[in-house]
Amino acid sequence: MSQDDLSRDELILPGSSVKLEDFMWIKRPLVVFADSPADPRYVQQMEYITERLDDLDRRDVVVLTDTDKGADTALRKELRPRGFMLVLIGKDGTIYLRKPLPWSVREISRVIDKLPMRQQEVRDRRGES
Repeated sequence: MSQDDLSRDELILPGSSVKLEDFMWIKRPLVVFADSPADPRYVQQMEYITERLDDLDRRDVVVLTDTDKGADTALRKELRPRGFMLVLIGKDGTIYLRKPLPWSVREISRVIDKLPMRQQEVRDRRGES
């Protein structure tokens, strides 16, 4: 297994195997829903994500995927998607973004970078207070 495969496997997880509270105060879940893995919007979104996975990793993002419309997962119960849906959740559990169409990592990163907690993280890494 290459380093790229390892990081991808750690950053992109099946939504059926996790709970959102597992990431509270640790990661920002980016949930990608579709009714099928063949949905062209899902395919495009996952291409966007895998092309710039390192940008998401730097922002403490974990990608959760759920492409089984019939599954009764905790994610589906909590977020109630209809077809394709992209949801960004903050480390505090707040939903910051819901989109019915694919978004580029650049657009997603802009939203994350405006969050107060992210701005504090950047200041902390720079040694500012």
